Amino acid sequence: MRKMQQEIIEALRVQPTIDPEKEIRRSVDFMKRYLKSVPSLRSLVLGISGGQDSTLAGALAQMAIRELQEETGNADYQFIAVRLPYGVQADESDAMKAIEFMQADRVVRIDIKPAADAMVAAIEATGVQVSDFNKGNIKARQRMIAQYGIAGETAGIVVGTDHAAESVTGFYTKFGDGGADIVPLWRLNKRQGKAMLKALNAPVELYEKVPTADLEDERPALPDEVALGVTYQDIDDYLEGKEVSDAAAEKIEGWYQRTAHKRALPYTVFDK
Repeated sequence: MRKMQQEIIEALRVQPTIDPEKEIRRSVDFMKRYLKSVPSLRSLVLGISGGQDSTLAGALAQMAIRELQEETGNADYQFIAVRLPYGVQADESDAMKAIEFMQADRVVRIDIKPAADAMVAAIEATGVQVSDFNKGNIKARQRMIAQYGIAGETAGIVVGTDHAAESVTGFYTKFGDGGADIVPLWRLNKRQGKAMLKALNAPVELYEKVPTADLEDERPALPDEVALGVTYQDIDDYLEGKEVSDAAAEKIEGWYQRTAHKRALPYTVFDK
């Protein structure tokens, strides 16, 4: 095994194999334990895209809330699934199918297009041109603002969808979809998350669909694997300690090194 590969696996706490049922239970208990540790908390808030990660995180969050409702008799506990399209979302039907599968207590829909476009216009009014890529990050941060706005009014916390296959490449927006209070999928790679959805009897099309961040106007629905230049199969194999091609390993390690700042708190004078 490559030296950096071992370091990354240890840092991200990835297991070579998992028992899906045990990991489902682990994530659910983790969220329940956190909510019970802060008596004032009453809700879990999560943006739902209709992809694998938000479908899994949402299903686990609803399970945690449902069990808390039953165990405490307190109906104030709720899971809030948030639809956050930029105008019209091409795969809206997938998002609604995911929400139906997880049976969310409450569904909220917020169109982020007016806010995102207004921010781009405000920046460009200063003479600074906003690239399409940068605008994509602004969209992601508007989604974060919306979720925290809801959480702030519902005694809630924001659930993140970060997992090892995403974290290793830093394939998320800093303070955007990377902004969250609790991340129940952290430690899992993509295929392990898929195995958990299978165990939960999720609709196959929700975890077999091509992963995409879909943030860029000029390259709509750009597949993650195209943007990254490496496949999730190679990323998962790498994270499980398996041998991958030198080209794939170097690509993964390059992403890991360049995106280190995303996995750290803001740097201070005490950091090396």
